[in-house]
Amino acid sequence: MNDRVLPEIDMSLCTGCRLCVERCPTHAVEIAGLRPAIVRPDDCAYCGLCEEMSPVGAIALAYEIVLGTESIDCEEKE
Repeated sequence: MNDRVLPEIDMSLCTGCRLCVERCPTHAVEIAGLRPAIVRPDDCAYCGLCEEMSPVGAIALAYEIVLGTESIDCEEKE
């Protein structure tokens, strides 16, 4: 089971400009059919360049916020 988080490509927004493919530093993104796809998920560095390159916002990187288990009382710190 692969729990790896990958960039999400919204095909309804994608124009097929190929900028994400051209700029991916690990070559994890390629054109499959007429649209980009993460074809080598293990190579994806989750760097965000593909998200930056999409002129129409077709690629998004999800971020997980993890809260710590230790709470800090701000009044004690003063």
